[in-house]
Amino acid sequence: VLVSTINFNNPKGPNNIRDSFLGPFTITKLIGKNAVEVKLTEEFSRKHPVFPVSLVKPYFQTEEERFPSNKKSPTPPEIVEVEDFCGTEGNHQGQEDNAEW
Repeated sequence: VLVSTINFNNPKGPNNIRDSFLGPFTITKLIGKNAVEVKLTEEFSRKHPVFPVSLVKPYFQTEEERFPSNKKSPTPPEIVEVEDFCGTEGNHQGQEDNAEW
């Protein structure tokens, strides 16, 4: 899960440039219906590890995990048969090949 930084003191700078959420952290215990205990990293070892569920959110590694219904299937390339090559047109900016499909 990710943990909200809304109640964290930020010695590194002003609140408007800090990250809104930190993590990912692992939930170690559910405490009632409204709180979770998370395993914090050494950097946050002085913080109390229990957070209300309103201040945590799921962590997704990839966009596919975050939006499972948006899986895109690769579209195969369209194969077109050229009947006749009609020549080349162009000027100093570019050249264009003309073909009859």
